[in-house]
Amino acid sequence: MLATDHYAPRDATRAGTSFPTVLIRTPYGKGLAPAFHARRFAERGYHVVVQDVRGRFGSGGEFEPFLNESKDGTATLGWLNSQPWFNGVLGTWGQSYLAYTQWALAAAAPDAVNALFPSLPSSRGPFSGQVDDAQLLELPLRWMVVLEALRHMPGGQGSFSPWRTLWRLSSQGQDRTLADAFAHVPLAECDVLAIGEQIPYFRHIMNSATPAHWEQADFRGRLAKIRQPIHLLGGWYDFMLDDMLRDYGELRTSGHVPFLTIGPWHHVHPEISRVTLREGLAWFDAHLKGEPHRLRHKAVKVYLMGAGEWRYFDNWPPPSQQRSLFLRSSNRLSFERPPLKSAPDIYTYDPADPTPAVGGALFYSGAGPRDNRDLEARADVLSYTSAVLEHDVDVVGPVMARLHIFSTRDYSDVFVRLCDVYPDGRSMNVCDGIIRLYPGKVPTVDGGVLSVEVAMSATAHRFRRGHAIRLQISSGAHPRFAPNPGTANAPKIRGEMFPSQQSVYHDARHPSTLVLPLI
Repeated sequence: MLATDHYAPRDATRAGTSFPTVLIRTPYGKGLAPAFHARRFAERGYHVVVQDVRGRFGSGGEFEPFLNESKDGTATLGWLNSQPWFNGVLGTWGQSYLAYTQWALAAAAPDAVNALFPSLPSSRGPFSGQVDDAQLLELPLRWMVVLEALRHMPGGQGSFSPWRTLWRLSSQGQDRTLADAFAHVPLAECDVLAIGEQIPYFRHIMNSATPAHWEQADFRGRLAKIRQPIHLLGGWYDFMLDDMLRDYGELRTSGHVPFLTIGPWHHVHPEISRVTLREGLAWFDAHLKGEPHRLRHKAVKVYLMGAGEWRYFDNWPPPSQQRSLFLRSSNRLSFERPPLKSAPDIYTYDPADPTPAVGGALFYSGAGPRDNRDLEARADVLSYTSAVLEHDVDVVGPVMARLHIFSTRDYSDVFVRLCDVYPDGRSMNVCDGIIRLYPGKVPTVDGGVLSVEVAMSATAHRFRRGHAIRLQISSGAHPRFAPNPGTANAPKIRGEMFPSQQSVYHDARHPSTLVLPLI
């Protein structure tokens, strides 16, 4: 039994009236935030169905993240078709996990949904937010804490007091709850420290033991079947950004023309809910009520950070000029190629004292743009900075670092970050990326030097005149990513961790570059 609420316009019972329906399926409690959004849709002429997914709050069964959403979504669709007020016109709405439930339904019944509005979305299910082969830590563990805390809200099955529940949902409460768990080894046991019990989903992730049935919950390869109008909304500092842009590219390749909106937000930014509601109403008015004037003229709308303005394009990424800045000696970035000889820069990464994550695509506490000066002062972080810019530079699109690196360990990580250096010295993170290295992963140039390409998240950012461009290089961002202990089977390591010495080359034979899409 799936607990379900139905909100209706006040005149829905009047003879001859017919309204479209918006479906919202959530693991976070249908009586919480979705109730507010449901009322806003209903008062504007929509039936709204809000449902607790299997095993959460009022719904029966066991909650297994991602695995039952396709089946339960289609069952809900069957129930809708039996309701006398349902006129067959259906839209789906919601963000994060609520966006995933939309992919699950549309992939299973592509002709049943007339319009989708997935916000902060990923179609990858259990693999959501994963970057290369790097081991996620903060995202899955913090999500487990959120799910557990919400279980104690009114209508849930828990026994915490309301104040204790709110504390565990706050950034400060979560940081204190998770401090010991983030520092614990082996990583696969962190769930007991954070929540007090073993969580199978978390242990599968941390042991890199992907259950075979997880593949059925990954809808990346099935998006091409969806022909209905789709509006994707995300944030430049959201950990789902890369997944969303891959989904957008998959849809474009199949001939779809989805709408895309990206703002200066992280995953729990307070403005996301308001924007998602406003844009969702316009999207459904256009596609469920036949009011095309509610749509903007350009399909892609992105916020140009640094300039504080919105830009509109026909598709993503827009045409750009790829320009390379070369890493040079004395921690410089330059458009000039490096000399024939230049000594590499060296740092030591110690997984027992991992390089911390500062800002960026974190789930909760401290996400978004942050001053990185304290981070850059660490001995395990290298920084390369351009000359002060004489004119504005607009970077719009995917960012890449191509590096030549030598590591004393076969297993290591390379974390790179693009920063905007202000005239007052602040170094504000713009976008970043990570790659996990192991034998055979990347080409070897000579003498064991690795040729490494690190894809950073896409961005839209103006580096203003008087600012400078900076590239950061390190080997970790803890607890966003689990520390690389310098050996295989990282989540299972209980004993020694192995520091690694990393050499970054920037001579003519081994040029290292930052590649920017300029418009």
